[in-house]
Amino acid sequence: MQALIRRATPADAATLAALGTFTFIETFGHLYTPEDLQAFLDASHSEAAYAALLSADSPYALWLAERDGQAIGYAQAGPCGLPHADVRAEDGEIKRLYLRGDAQNSGAGRALMDAMLAWLLADGPRILWLSVWSENYGAQRFYARYGFEFAGEYHFIVGEQRDREFMYRRLAC
Repeated sequence: MQALIRRATPADAATLAALGTFTFIETFGHLYTPEDLQAFLDASHSEAAYAALLSADSPYALWLAERDGQAIGYAQAGPCGLPHADVRAEDGEIKRLYLRGDAQNSGAGRALMDAMLAWLLADGPRILWLSVWSENYGAQRFYARYGFEFAGEYHFIVGEQRDREFMYRRLAC
């Protein structure tokens, strides 16, 4: 069954917190100490954090992928906040794109990506950015298919750990 993609609303904050926590742990939980992981989840994947992202004055948009009434993935886009010297105020960023492991390779990731791109480019072409863990080769291949190219690296902080993170850019087209 094809996933249903819909724009998230403030009522989805709890669903996003649970899904964000689950998918982050499923994908990256093995990399961190329990203390570092919990501190990151508390700051970035709490219901309050998602409620703020979904508030009326937030510059971000989020989408949910659902199959059989269950949330299987989500995406977030908005203004670029990456630490690259070439980032401009008008640039957009793919902030998050996560799917449950059992939903990968189902077309849901592509559908979420397409929804973000349509939203980010609704007012015309602009430069888009994203970052991905240096060892997440599948995600790097996925983004390359959308025209994103390596643009630099920085450290992504999770508690006391510093992860090597790659920045990718897609020029306005």
